[in-house]
Amino acid sequence: MRTREIRACYDRDSITVYQAYAPEIGGPAARHGTFVPPFSRHRMTWIKPSFLWLMARSDWARKPGQETILAVRISRTGWEEALGLAVPTDPDRRVFRSTDEWRRRFARALVHVQWDPERVLDGRKLEARSIQIGLSRYIVDRYVDDWILGIEDRTPLVRKVHALRQAGRTPQARALLPEEHPYPLSPTLAAHLGAS
Repeated sequence: MRTREIRACYDRDSITVYQAYAPEIGGPAARHGTFVPPFSRHRMTWIKPSFLWLMARSDWARKPGQETILAVRISRTGWEEALGLAVPTDPDRRVFRSTDEWRRRFARALVHVQWDPERVLDGRKLEARSIQIGLSRYIVDRYVDDWILGIEDRTPLVRKVHALRQAGRTPQARALLPEEHPYPLSPTLAAHLGAS
């Protein structure tokens, strides 16, 4: 894997991102196919295309408030709109001429982009970086109302993979993982995000 690469499940029209929520938010979202109250549209929400990154972050759906794992299918048009609006959370010299330029742009950013170590099945960090996107409260309405095509509760899959992993049945666990591939970015968008 390259240093900074978006790996995801996607097709011609959509990309799948993952989120972890408490059951009182995740359950209704899966039933309605989009987010409904008590989901808050007034705070930043983070979306991640890497399944294993979210497994490490949520401790396989065992952390309080992260017990429900959702696979959110969104339009590629919406995803790329978010990427185009995103500003990295650090003053990456590949993207910004100076720290001051980064500060100015970050202060007005509707979307944040962060590159975190990608993970493997046992939770170890890789050198490769995985993207997560923070949607501010100023753009969450677009995400919920326009970009989301459907939501599935993947918590049963998460529990099954985790149980197999705990039992030492790594090949069987790996066979159940979502198949992720490098997501194509235009050179302009890659430069904008600081992607490899």
